Amino acid sequence: MTTHSQPWPAGTPCWVDLMASDLGRTQDFYRAVLGWTYSESQPEYGGYCNALLDGRAVAGLSPTMEGMEDAPHVWSVYLATEDIAAHAARAVRAGATSVYEPMEVGPFGSMGMWTDPTGAVLGMWQAHEHTGFEAYGEPGAVVWCDLMTGDPAAAQSFYAEVFGYEYQDIGDEGMPYSLFTVPGAQMPAGGIGGPDPEAADAPPGWSVAFQVADVDAAAGRVREAGGSISREPFDFEYGRMTVATGPDGEHFVLMTPQEDM
Repeated sequence: MTTHSQPWPAGTPCWVDLMASDLGRTQDFYRAVLGWTYSESQPEYGGYCNALLDGRAVAGLSPTMEGMEDAPHVWSVYLATEDIAAHAARAVRAGATSVYEPMEVGPFGSMGMWTDPTGAVLGMWQAHEHTGFEAYGEPGAVVWCDLMTGDPAAAQSFYAEVFGYEYQDIGDEGMPYSLFTVPGAQMPAGGIGGPDPEAADAPPGWSVAFQVADVDAAAGRVREAGGSISREPFDFEYGRMTVATGPDGEHFVLMTPQEDM
């Protein structure tokens, strides 16, 4: 068990969160599926709470904000930044439009959200007391984040301009896909690709994969907890995965990586 206590390098997916129509129901669902416990919901921050794995923060949940009852429920992905104002300016120059301008979240950090030129929403997080994922790449925690879009070439150009991503193409004719690495890193931090032939009509967006010890057993827990499986478990080059749907229709991936990854 490893605890990550420092801010993540700029451009790295460092946090995910979800607005729930019924916070208690959603907490119960992910407790059953991933074994999460939760910090106390904080009224001064809209009822936001951290999902915890052995006491380490792995994700955020909050009640749906007033006025956003009709907004789709999706897992939002945040990219790390050491200077949110500077990266926000780069993003706008590169063609992004603002959803939420950068704002301070008490002593925890600063956040903002934008729509990239392909239509995908991205968040940014500048850490202060809250550094993002304290656990990553183990059962119950996030193991991978990627962007699927109808114009992956435009997305790659945008994120390279904003965060300096470098790419390794691992796709094929049926599905373009590239791993991205942030400056100074040795390992890929995520991927950009699409469109997935299995979900050609899906809107562009960042998505999240949670690691589990046994994908098939986890798929069973999803169904028992009231969710559904939109793509049955299958093997692929890097492990085994399934696509699941939570209480508000939010999609996420459950994945068991190969042991040598």
